[in-house]
Amino acid sequence: MRLSLTFGGSVLLCAAALCIALTGPVATSGGSAHAGGTLEERKLPMRFTWVACQPNCRGWVGAVGIVTADTPREFDEFARTRQLGGAAVVLDSSGGSVNDAIALGRRWRNLGMLTTVGTSFDPRNGDRAGVVPQAYCESMCVFLLLAGKVRYVPDGAHVRVHQIWMGDRADDARAASYSAQDLMIVERDIGRLAKYTFDMGGTGDLLSLALSVPPWEDLRELSPAELRLTNLITTDAVAEVFSPNDSNANAAVADASAKIQDRLTSEIAGAEKPLPAPKSTKTAEAAVLPTGGVAAADRK
Repeated sequence: MRLSLTFGGSVLLCAAALCIALTGPVATSGGSAHAGGTLEERKLPMRFTWVACQPNCRGWVGAVGIVTADTPREFDEFARTRQLGGAAVVLDSSGGSVNDAIALGRRWRNLGMLTTVGTSFDPRNGDRAGVVPQAYCESMCVFLLLAGKVRYVPDGAHVRVHQIWMGDRADDARAASYSAQDLMIVERDIGRLAKYTFDMGGTGDLLSLALSVPPWEDLRELSPAELRLTNLITTDAVAEVFSPNDSNANAAVADASAKIQDRLTSEIAGAEKPLPAPKSTKTAEAAVLPTGGVAAADRK
């Protein structure tokens, strides 16, 4: 799948609903997790980071970028040395491959993982770690969000949907030509996506909303009511996703929100500028045509 990106909206920094306050040091593995830098990273192949915190939080997985054919394998490698059962995944992604995202989502559900949208805040000067809700989950990322056993979408996050399309023709979809093989690939992947949606507890409304938006239109941002209609939200309690080890972490959320917002409002607001659409990302199962061409179903 492929995404066409449009950016906008106000910046909401570490609202009490999502900023996770931690006492003690925070360690990140697999690369540093931070808020502003993900603007470009979310258009690159997905990478995973582990934010470990002591003593009042178990930690979480940051998943930033586009799902490619390598992503499921890379997640397996990332998970091999970690106990990720029941852990939270914080998503900031512009989508990616249909079938590889489905494979990754099924891995997350098998691990009983929990999902939300945001970018991890890399603590500096002794500040507590947290998650900035101003992030984007678009196209196939929405179906990764659906993979969570528990799903939370904070105020300030953007969840956007779009149609499946041929990635190599999505930029000028109406002018392109299509073969019967192309249509077969698209319809096959829609069927796989429909089965996955229902397996994950999503509704037909999610498929209806996504498949109604052609690639020559802007992505459709889901309203709070639509997030509930589609079952993308299962809880309004952030503690159900981040599972703090004791009640002190919950009490510290509001305190950390104020500290981080005071220091970062101007910094992040300046970073959140409209970005151009990323290049097409192909599905894993590209079909070789009789002429030697390659077709793949993507989401724009």
